[in-house]
Amino acid sequence: MTELKKAIEHQRDYLEDKLHEPLAEIAGRLSAAWPRREALDSILEEAIRQIPEATFVYALNTEGVQLSDNISRTGVLPEHFGRDRSQRPYMKEAVPADGFLLSDAYISLLGRRPSLTSLQLVRDDQGNALGFLGADFDLRNLPDFSEDLYEEPSEWRQIKGDPSIRGTLFLQSRTESLMDQNMDTALAILEELFTERGVFQGVFHFSSSRATLWTTEDPYRYRILTHESLGDPDVCLAFPHEPYPAEALIPKEDVGRVLEALRALRYADETVYLRSASINLFNGMISLTFSCDGSHYMTWDDFLGRSIQFWIGATG
Repeated sequence: MTELKKAIEHQRDYLEDKLHEPLAEIAGRLSAAWPRREALDSILEEAIRQIPEATFVYALNTEGVQLSDNISRTGVLPEHFGRDRSQRPYMKEAVPADGFLLSDAYISLLGRRPSLTSLQLVRDDQGNALGFLGADFDLRNLPDFSEDLYEEPSEWRQIKGDPSIRGTLFLQSRTESLMDQNMDTALAILEELFTERGVFQGVFHFSSSRATLWTTEDPYRYRILTHESLGDPDVCLAFPHEPYPAEALIPKEDVGRVLEALRALRYADETVYLRSASINLFNGMISLTFSCDGSHYMTWDDFLGRSIQFWIGATG
């Protein structure tokens, strides 16, 4: 999860740099009006123009009780005066020494949407804490530091599944599915679709005998092939011929090897067996979900580099 965390931190750093200075300036003006409701509202009505991304701004005392109304870009919401915010997530975070806090994201009470709150400590002329300037933000209204989506990591990841399934693992055994009965034909069809017919992502449900496929020609919609289609080579005619993508990280000649390795895991053991799997050509990743409901994500070459004995031991 390193890349995901880095992307979050970069965005948070950008927002802190953007918000800290204007909130500190507004907090400086609030101290002279503290704790008079009308005077605080007047300053906040003008101040929200400095932070147009904010949904609401308000003033709180040090106990988290609201001393002002909620001020929005469209007007004053007086019903929030006197509201106790002390139990909200942002009030439970430690405010840094500089008096500025950008909270972790949370789900808002009113809109039920991902939001965050910025708090700026308000001090009097002697430096004593009077309370806080609060500003609530809907995440969809905040500017983005980068328009690039973070890169999904390629290191091996293992995720445990449902404990109730793991607890009864040795009370079950593999039941032959319709796809199992016709595996040779199914895998030959899938290899053709991946290497010659534009399929780049596939999820194979061996136990329920179906495959969910995405194509480069229509990547936003999936196709489902049931066991009847996976047993009929004519289905390949429904997918136009497409050259193998140059950007694919899995070499064309290794797609068949990956599929054969999936077959081996399906039949390797009657208790610990492959229930479903996926392939993505563009990120070069394979996923495996076993009868114990544990899942593994890894690169295609990591997958091919492991023996059947490793997998039975790793999942069992």
